[in-house]
Amino acid sequence: MSTYDYIVVGAGSAGAVLAGRLSEDPSVTVLLVEAGGSHRNLKVRVPAAFPTQFKTDLDWEYYTEPEPHLDGRSIYHPRGKMLGGCSSMNAMIYIRGNRADFDGWAKAGATGWSYDEVLPLFRRSEANSRGESTYHGSTGPLHIQEQRSPNDVSRRIVEAMVAAGFDRNDDFNGAEQVGAGFYQVTHKRGKRWTTADGYLAPARRRANLTVMTQAQVLRVRITDGRAVGIEVERKGKQQFVQAAREVVLSAGALNTPQLLMLSGVGPADHLSEHGIATVVDNANVGSHLMDHPLVLLNWDTTAKGTLAGAQNPLHLLNFLARRRGLLTSNVGEAGGFFHTRPDEEAPDVQVIAAPGFFKNHGFDTYDKPAFSMALSLVGSKSRGQVRLNSSDPRAKVATTFNYLAEQADLDSLVAGVERARAIAAAAPLHGVTGAELNPGAEVRTRAQVEDWIRAELQHTYHPACTARIGTEQDGVVDPELRVHGVEGLRVADASVFPTITHGNTHAPTVLVGEKAADLIRTTK
Repeated sequence: MSTYDYIVVGAGSAGAVLAGRLSEDPSVTVLLVEAGGSHRNLKVRVPAAFPTQFKTDLDWEYYTEPEPHLDGRSIYHPRGKMLGGCSSMNAMIYIRGNRADFDGWAKAGATGWSYDEVLPLFRRSEANSRGESTYHGSTGPLHIQEQRSPNDVSRRIVEAMVAAGFDRNDDFNGAEQVGAGFYQVTHKRGKRWTTADGYLAPARRRANLTVMTQAQVLRVRITDGRAVGIEVERKGKQQFVQAAREVVLSAGALNTPQLLMLSGVGPADHLSEHGIATVVDNANVGSHLMDHPLVLLNWDTTAKGTLAGAQNPLHLLNFLARRRGLLTSNVGEAGGFFHTRPDEEAPDVQVIAAPGFFKNHGFDTYDKPAFSMALSLVGSKSRGQVRLNSSDPRAKVATTFNYLAEQADLDSLVAGVERARAIAAAAPLHGVTGAELNPGAEVRTRAQVEDWIRAELQHTYHPACTARIGTEQDGVVDPELRVHGVEGLRVADASVFPTITHGNTHAPTVLVGEKAADLIRTTK
């Protein structure tokens, strides 16, 4: 077919959801276009193997421009390039964010996005192993379960967090986000569960859904102010595919603004630099980029059963035969949330603890047992931007996150390092905690910690807000996710977040897909 009612660009955490939901109506035709290929790969299926996907053909493999507040370092930024997108690549932690996030969105003008309004959509998406409750659903497409084989070192870290002053929290997606505990994960019986598994696999049996993989969208064609289809390249050939009703961009917070700008929607002066005719002059496209900066601390340990031995073939056999053991670990098994800014409603720092050594996206190795604590600044304030490097759709974007541009972000991470060290020194870890591997005992003064943070800071893989909900003056889409100034064009992915949520962004991105489906289905 060369014409479909709806074209969804990107089969990730929102796009797969949206295409699956739209195709539930047999009277419409849906095309889902994905630049990558299948997610059916052992590196995807085995939870602990997610870092082995980095810098492979499953990864877009982005690098930032030199970051001005990180000693000019260019930061590696993986993004999933396959069905399921980053739901096929992430660490599988299921966190929705804080009630204050969604209520804040609504108060700022995102009508229909308050916590009470989106909670039913979160519940609708869930097949939660805890069953039906006020906060959870049990019959949705997205499997959410407890850790299959929780590590004893992770248990010790949770107990150490409690001993260091954290309240125990058994449900970070329930009544309260603050506290310490194990994370629920997007697993089904010990195996990763993606949006491609939950939403696409059953939908692909429907005659009205077409999934086109290994296909790069070049731009949206806009005629007389309306999106009429997409130009796409597949197997070296270019073609135009028409959308009878709508085009929806779900390509992620880096690729979606790129496609908008390539299509003539963006800052007019920037588009002109690249010889692109302006259809809608909107400086907000690609602006307001947010992420969660992250630093990692590691300690030697004498504890047994860490992930240091996970590469033993016996563990793979245990996984394949029983879906149990070390390889079912999502690595960041436990942790919690705390405040360093008591005047703010939502906690600003998240601890992600792992029963193994983890540094530099998993590329740095250590041949002895260790454990780690990552500090993710979920209350980050700094903002960056995405811009074109070229008018060539195959060229990667120029991205600057501006990490640590705000002093408050650096202050919170310094406080977080102090808190992590207090956790490592708490009684439940006595007898098993060895030397601090990084930052190391020599990094003690405030100035030394700040220098270490600038030199070592990475991120939590959570870009967002580059096509945010807002007015024509301060946003890219309206609360119904329609692109300002263009009919028949919407955005549905993490780029529409008005501000980044306090926690891992997969769950709220699934929410965007669910919400977009409802908004589109009710459009007259």
